Amino acid sequence: MVAKLGKPSRVLLGLGAGNSLAQMQSQSIRPDIVDNYLVGVGAGAWPTWNSPDGAYITYTAQAIQAYGATPMFTLYQMAQNGGGNLNGINNATFMNSYWAQVRLMYQRIAALSAPALINLEPDFWGFVWAQAPNHDATQMPAVVSNQPECSNLPDTAAGIGQCLVQMGRQIAPKALLGFPPSFWSASPTVLGVAMQAVGAQHADFVVAQTTDRDAGCREVASPPAECVGQTGPFYWDENNIATPNFHQSQSQISDYRAALGNELPILWWQTPMGVPSTTLGGTNNHFRDNHVDYMLNNTQEYGDIHTFAIVFSAGGTYSATISTDGGQFARLSSQYLARGGAALK
Repeated sequence: MVAKLGKPSRVLLGLGAGNSLAQMQSQSIRPDIVDNYLVGVGAGAWPTWNSPDGAYITYTAQAIQAYGATPMFTLYQMAQNGGGNLNGINNATFMNSYWAQVRLMYQRIAALSAPALINLEPDFWGFVWAQAPNHDATQMPAVVSNQPECSNLPDTAAGIGQCLVQMGRQIAPKALLGFPPSFWSASPTVLGVAMQAVGAQHADFVVAQTTDRDAGCREVASPPAECVGQTGPFYWDENNIATPNFHQSQSQISDYRAALGNELPILWWQTPMGVPSTTLGGTNNHFRDNHVDYMLNNTQEYGDIHTFAIVFSAGGTYSATISTDGGQFARLSSQYLARGGAALK
């Protein structure tokens, strides 16, 4: 995988949403990957952010490439109608707009004539699994086969995943695609088998997610709305004894990868960026967390389970970024690179 990206043979490091190129430059941080979201369908959606339509991808990718990094885009269009609202997938008007934007994304990426990573619809696949009859995406109707690139595919939620891959292969062959499983209410093995129906095993990598908020944001007495809705404990045990811990997370994604098949490499995404502390909670943009500290000091553990990249970013407005982490990421990533990086398996 890293060879396709033209990057060194080691576990790559990336930064995502909330971390600007200007701030990276000011701290002399040189990531291998920089991730940005593509959100919305229709009015106000990402194609309208620059002119002509879709130029946001072109301008963003060119700036990232000029900084020496590979562009990554997280396609998040399915959340347009609200998280968990899947009514649009069997609505021709909505889906025709959806597919037109996917096609435009691939066309803009193809025009770069260079590799780019695409993270295909986080959260959506978890909602599909939860809402599909018998948890079977092949039994949930959707509009797919009216698209010329996907006329041979089924009109189901499973067909959506298959079309995302098939359309990408036809239009943007240098694009590298990944599906993100949602470990909400089923075992990694069950989800691995379920994601085969949507074609996740035919992508180029697995998107793994640790947790998308700093632990401290969920620990405070009155957490922001974005940090409500889960039960603790939230701070992971770096000694890997108590639950939750890092080895459990590694085992979970390894089990999923095995069940999915095709031995795809792993990219960890939206990994929170808080700073370790023995004090619960914290304050906005300064909540405690230990993922950066653990994962950049124990990166070989991730290389050993077929990880090719770890992308760090705030999963919400109030989580830490390189602007608020007191230089933690700059220091630890520099030390990681000075050690030569973690070997790939």
